[in-house]
Amino acid sequence: MFEVTGRLLSVSKAAAELSVTPAAVSRQVRALERFLGVRLFNRAPAGLELTPAGARYLAEIGPLFTALEKATEAVRPGARSTTLKIRSPATFAVRWLIPRFASFHRLHPDIDVQLTTSPAPIDLEREDLDAGVQLGDGDWPGVRTQPLIPNELVPVVAPHARTGLTDPAALAEATLLHSLARIDDWARWLRAAGVDTTGAYSGMKYETSLLAYQAAIEGHGVAIAQKALVQRELADGSLVMPFDFVLDEGRRTYYFVWHAQRRPSAALSAFREWLTTAVDA
Repeated sequence: MFEVTGRLLSVSKAAAELSVTPAAVSRQVRALERFLGVRLFNRAPAGLELTPAGARYLAEIGPLFTALEKATEAVRPGARSTTLKIRSPATFAVRWLIPRFASFHRLHPDIDVQLTTSPAPIDLEREDLDAGVQLGDGDWPGVRTQPLIPNELVPVVAPHARTGLTDPAALAEATLLHSLARIDDWARWLRAAGVDTTGAYSGMKYETSLLAYQAAIEGHGVAIAQKALVQRELADGSLVMPFDFVLDEGRRTYYFVWHAQRRPSAALSAFREWLTTAVDA
């Protein structure tokens, strides 16, 4: 029950998935905590949070449950062989991949895509994945790569929070919004724009760009964004670019990755072909 509760961060949702009562889930989690001698969750008013020990434990047992599920499905009569397991950072999944999934399903209704999210590097040798999306320079051993979107960095801000941003130097007085996954982006943009970088790492920091973008929409400051991932907001006016300068950093972007030595399945080949078309569209 811990794996489901840790994955969903909700006792009620875990109970629904397991078809048991929330009280039963809570009892089992408490029993596991007593057995391990560590607290696995912090119970906050807004919901559950994994403790550092809980996060480590979930990271270790997650692949074991995935492997067990895979082995079970493999021996079931009539098990489908067209499930494609893809993992992606949450920002790319929400901002780029999911809005385009409908076209893939129309083309390939016989292929089920199982999408999970994580910022961790993909390990196709150990994880139960067919392929995935990874952020970086594309230079990773054991995989083949396909770049997905250009790495064009631009500051973005809510229209009502744009006051005073007359030129890049004015950012010294603004609240900068950072993604911890791309913590150097502001420093690189400011340096390229020719302005002081003294406060390049100050401001609010979020786990993912997805959170930083939402904070910008809410008017909490100025985010540094990959332009391709905020096109919808730029189009509908919920975000604006206060400056014209765009920094194209070339190789560091999102890549689709798959195992270099394994022969791609028909489903994976179809997905890669669709990605190529989606990128070029």
